[in-house]
Amino acid sequence: MPRPNDDPVLTEMLAALDRSPEVIALRLRVIELLVERGQFTEALAQCGAALTQEPGNAQALGLLQQCTIALAGNSAGALPGSSGKRDAATADLDEYDFWAAAEEQVGDIIAPAFVDSGPAEFATDRDAGTVEKSGVTLADVGGMDEVKRQLDLALLGPLRNPALAQAFGTSARGGLLLYGPPGCGKTFLAAAVAGELGANFYPIEIADILDIYTGASERNLHSVFEVARRNAPCVLFLDELDALGHKRGQMSASATMRTVVNQLLTELDSATYSNDGVYVLGATNHPWDVDVALRRPGRFDRMILVGLPDATARTSILHYHLRDRPVSGVDLAALAHHTDGFSGADLAHLCTSATQLAMADSIRTGEVRPITMGDLEAVRADIKPSAGAWFESARNVVEFANGDGTYDQLARYMRGRKLR
Repeated sequence: MPRPNDDPVLTEMLAALDRSPEVIALRLRVIELLVERGQFTEALAQCGAALTQEPGNAQALGLLQQCTIALAGNSAGALPGSSGKRDAATADLDEYDFWAAAEEQVGDIIAPAFVDSGPAEFATDRDAGTVEKSGVTLADVGGMDEVKRQLDLALLGPLRNPALAQAFGTSARGGLLLYGPPGCGKTFLAAAVAGELGANFYPIEIADILDIYTGASERNLHSVFEVARRNAPCVLFLDELDALGHKRGQMSASATMRTVVNQLLTELDSATYSNDGVYVLGATNHPWDVDVALRRPGRFDRMILVGLPDATARTSILHYHLRDRPVSGVDLAALAHHTDGFSGADLAHLCTSATQLAMADSIRTGEVRPITMGDLEAVRADIKPSAGAWFESARNVVEFANGDGTYDQLARYMRGRKLR
């Protein structure tokens, strides 16, 4: 995709997407930016990539339809603001009528274009996530006993026993970074931590932070931390931290993203702001891409590997995704045994695909046929675990970039699973 030299904002956003192509929220923000710039062909290609990642995403579908209408209008004549000439069929449509007709066809699912109201107003109007009470605790997390033990050791234990923590000279200050292959429940674990603490839960994605206006991303980030401080006790969860806090040494051409990392460091600095009652949890699939300054003491200095779900966790995940669907003769324990290596997202896909098989039969016969073990096994044979590529990258890190022992836990995990 072209990187226009006269559009540094678009260049920086595309560079961030190149570094973190799996972040669907970032890709959707790039599509919106391309649409605003009138680059509908490039936006259409990104829509295809987004829908490959997440089929049925309503925002991606809306943007896809917006691009399609715009390109269809361009093929019939010139789009508003272009230099081409319209043919006789469209010559009587003025610009307002053209876009009004397009919006009527698309309906409410079209994502609105950015309104050029200026950085300050745009930043003020944004709604960055929602502070909520978590309805889950670690008791709702099936299996994953080692992860729970580490959470208790690194965060929950000191918070529940402040006198003992003080006696041993430890504290729960700073941040905690959850890392591991995608689709393995890092967000759910963060919500469960909030539930354990009886704290508010404030999940934030990179799209809630990044902005097309200079300086607005930093203001958005400061606003997020201020909301968390006002709602303390609060678990502030920063998802896809590698996209937000990427190594500054690899962003020499991206001054905007470097200042966002600097702002994040400032917000985490206890000498600058009081974060009492704010427990910052980050999640990333690529901890090796996180700026080293973010992993120093007082920041994200503790890391916990969230690996693939074990057998108990897989049984729990399968039960969750099948709980409200008609099933018959399904042996969850046997299915969990045969899905070793599947991520939580893979298991959700398995259940959805098996449901589609049963539903297709039901539509054909006119009678409801429940999901059977045969449906699940048939689908399982066609699904390959999605975490393979992640472990290939992790193997290189463990072998060649673990001189300081940062990834010893990951190395032990991969040896235990015979992945290295």
